[in-house]
Amino acid sequence: METYSARHLSVLEGLEAVRKRPGMYIGSTDARGLMHCLWEIIDNSVDEALAGHGNLIDVEIFEDGSIEVRDQGRGVPVDIEPRTGLSGVEVVYTKLHAGGKFGGGSYAASGGLHGVGASVVNALSSRLDVEVDRNGQTYAMSFKRGEPGKFFGEGPDASFEPFIDGSELRTFGKVAKGVTGTRVRYWPDRQIFEASAAFSLEDLANRLRQTAFLVPGLRLQAHEHSTNSKLDYKFEGGIAEYAEHLAKDIAVMPTKRIQFKSSFVETVPVLDDANGAMVSKEVERECSVDIALRWGNGFDTELRSFVNIISTPKGGSHQVGFEQALLKSFRAVIDTNSRKLKATGLKIEREDLYAGLTAVVTVSLPEPQFEGQTKETLGTPAVKAIVANGLGAWLDNYLSGTVRGTKQEVDNLLEKVVNEAKARISARTLKDTQRRKNALESSSLPTKLVDCRADATAGSELFIVEGDSALGTAKLARDSKFQALLPIRGKILNVQKASIADMLSNTECASIIQVIGGGSGRTFDLESVRYEKIILMSDADVDGAHIRTLLLTLFFRYMRPLVEAGRVYAAVPPLHRVMVQSGRSKEPIYTYSQQELHDLLAKLEKSGKTYQNPIQRYKGLGEMDADQLADTTMSPNNRMLRRITAKDAQAADEIFELLMGNDVAPRRDFIVDSADSFDREKIDA
Repeated sequence: METYSARHLSVLEGLEAVRKRPGMYIGSTDARGLMHCLWEIIDNSVDEALAGHGNLIDVEIFEDGSIEVRDQGRGVPVDIEPRTGLSGVEVVYTKLHAGGKFGGGSYAASGGLHGVGASVVNALSSRLDVEVDRNGQTYAMSFKRGEPGKFFGEGPDASFEPFIDGSELRTFGKVAKGVTGTRVRYWPDRQIFEASAAFSLEDLANRLRQTAFLVPGLRLQAHEHSTNSKLDYKFEGGIAEYAEHLAKDIAVMPTKRIQFKSSFVETVPVLDDANGAMVSKEVERECSVDIALRWGNGFDTELRSFVNIISTPKGGSHQVGFEQALLKSFRAVIDTNSRKLKATGLKIEREDLYAGLTAVVTVSLPEPQFEGQTKETLGTPAVKAIVANGLGAWLDNYLSGTVRGTKQEVDNLLEKVVNEAKARISARTLKDTQRRKNALESSSLPTKLVDCRADATAGSELFIVEGDSALGTAKLARDSKFQALLPIRGKILNVQKASIADMLSNTECASIIQVIGGGSGRTFDLESVRYEKIILMSDADVDGAHIRTLLLTLFFRYMRPLVEAGRVYAAVPPLHRVMVQSGRSKEPIYTYSQQELHDLLAKLEKSGKTYQNPIQRYKGLGEMDADQLADTTMSPNNRMLRRITAKDAQAADEIFELLMGNDVAPRRDFIVDSADSFDREKIDA
């Protein structure tokens, strides 16, 4: 029978609070809380690497649900802590708010700050084993739900005998001189965590990759046994390489790295050794800031902020300072150059600057103030001014255009921000106009739209048709119940080269966006799109291919979710009509490429069938009558559609930039290099 003594009470009184209110310490008891426990152990190992001890961390997830984290740090202290009379290992894993990260002597800056990480994981584990390599020996201790003792067997269900009179930090084996490190294996307690809570290999991969970027030279590995999945990350480029990894668009300016330091004075409570009371004392802290940022031609924002390598997804004072610096510097330089930028009276807002921004903001300081143990928000007030002043000084210098070799990229960046602001105002004006029209119960849709009768989005189709001549035939060929038509006048604006404001003011582009109904850019709403399928129907010639490319550029740049959802198609009109003699009548057979025509004629000659010469070659949609257009291109029963996809958005964006962008030289090189392999007939394929 297990005994329960006053000693057990003193060990467990703090950890019992953790078991009763786990959400206070790890946020929740679902998969998120389960992963948070792993982050706490990994962060302790990362802190050792940050302090210059070890460059490898291994994570192993076993099939029995246990996890082991191994590092090459200094190892948890094994000597006796004088106040408690316990070994350093037992103090770290059983006492809340205990550790080497309070006084500042062992760590200049660390992620584990509250001294509760290891002990909380221990309290919420049905079993936890610690092995420490130190002083030429290996030390070990085991715990059951936070209580130290001995297990007789493997796993958390093995028989357990708690220590009664005193704890034993056992030693076994020897290690080479200078070899140090800590190994922690724990089994999450299923009395605490939900039955459905499971480890996410994807979350682990993201966390390890992120840490490898933030700590250059540190190697992080993981092995998940049940699926035999392995991860291995190591990067040397730091947060600049991380920003490049996060970016999903073509760069308007190259990634910039900004680093600076500053000190501040903070009043903190300190234990007075003379009388044991807490007294307030002013201490000077040093804060290091490291920022990587770049702007691209897209709309998405990727902003990641960190404090001592710990992610702060909800921001905090460092992120507020970052935003303040951006707004102040950009507003000042745009006001100064308002005439040149055609931005008189234009006020830049946060969303204008954040469009296309990829940034990694990291700060490092001793004992930062976080809001809660989950460390999602930084509260240290002084950091806001440090980040704002340091980044603001760099931005003022950079945006002045006087830094050698940066004038063109600064001009491109300022033009992008101004265009974003103009587009925001244009979009708001357009929305207000639509609201006024709706209030007056008049249609806000273009008059040239030939709409369908269906009210529901499901099953409906919008054909974007090239030219009025094709529109006349398409009107007769369509099924008015579910097929709508929108004619465009020839080649629309090349939106890859034009600004957002120019795109919104272009009649054809504005009509397409208005008819589709989902908006454009970063505010595009897929749920508001009025049609299930958007079908581009252009002539099967060089001009038709160009028009289709221009339309796809518009969709890819400003309505990308529609493309990614697989709702944009290209109609495939026939190239030839062959009238084959069949008895006394003639039967039309349509072909869609030169090769298909060649194969058909060979087949007819082989079977002895005759056909009418000359074979009709369609130069445009307008050459077909309504029945032919319906049978070949518009009727769902017979037509062929090509679905437009963007599986690799980055690669697709690069191709669009090459073919349709401002930079002429790469496009010229591409045309010259591809001239020999170009086959004109492929356009008709």
